[in-house]
Amino acid sequence: MTTPSKPETWLRVRPEGLYCAPGDFFIDPVRPVARAVITHGHSDHARPGNAHVLATPATLAVMATRFGDAMGPSQPLEYGAPLAIGGVRVSLHPAGHVLGSAQVRLEHAGARVVVSGDYKRRADPTCAPFEVVPCDVFITEATFGLPVFRHPPDAEEIGKLLASRALYPDRAHLVGVYALGKCQRVIALLRAAGYDRPIYLHGALATLCALYEDQGVRLGPLLPATAALKDALKGELVLAPPSAGQDRWARRLPDPVVALASGWMRVRQRARQRGVELPLVISDHADWDELTRTIDEVGAPEIWVTHGREEALVHHASRRSLRARALTLAGFEEDGE
Repeated sequence: MTTPSKPETWLRVRPEGLYCAPGDFFIDPVRPVARAVITHGHSDHARPGNAHVLATPATLAVMATRFGDAMGPSQPLEYGAPLAIGGVRVSLHPAGHVLGSAQVRLEHAGARVVVSGDYKRRADPTCAPFEVVPCDVFITEATFGLPVFRHPPDAEEIGKLLASRALYPDRAHLVGVYALGKCQRVIALLRAAGYDRPIYLHGALATLCALYEDQGVRLGPLLPATAALKDALKGELVLAPPSAGQDRWARRLPDPVVALASGWMRVRQRARQRGVELPLVISDHADWDELTRTIDEVGAPEIWVTHGREEALVHHASRRSLRARALTLAGFEEDGE
């Protein structure tokens, strides 16, 4: 019987990012490289300038929308379809983070490694649900890798927004959301709660909402906020980038209630610092319980932790008799969730 290889001998951190030596490619590189495998379309994972990109078709569509010709040549790979790259068998599996998001499964010399990218475990009709992929080494994100981060049910947070709207019918509600994933998820949660009125959008959100619609994700009636008269926005929901609540753009709205949908809204000091009147704890990342449950479910005897609070999750895994270590990767944003 052949002894499986040790992944640390062929998968390592370089200045450009996580490098797979036998396949000669990087996963989510932070600098332009010859060959890149991209987990999803957020700007801290997908960057322009790579000579060749491999990703899911939906992620490539996001990148093409954002980068145009700067994206470079690309190759789509459907979920679950294996592809040999050098001596590595590569496949992509749903991560449940945003449209097209994927975990990267690498098989080489008898060893199986899964790179999670960003992921969540909550139900989300705007993207494919997370898939548990058994492996020998699981490389997990840890954005909310502290026990204090336990996200409440999404429906409860949307209920807070709708209750505030009912309480303040003469005020607009300005909800800060990131353009890719969070915007469309908040819309879907509102629709699931029975909200069927038009939702008004900042112009910076419109393109990716149209892309989601093109990809088969139904969002209901959406209207441009800039086309509406100020009085017409009384009692309406307006979605905008998180910064809009603090700039001149918000002045067009009637006495806005400023809300922000983010896992970081669990930290009240962050809400106060950003002038958020209505914090909504809605995250596109796994919370502490979901991170630890995922570690149990993948069954990997070795855990590498990156992109967040590595120490607490390493400690947790070690206490469960797993080999665990931090894998520090530069260039990933803490707040962009």
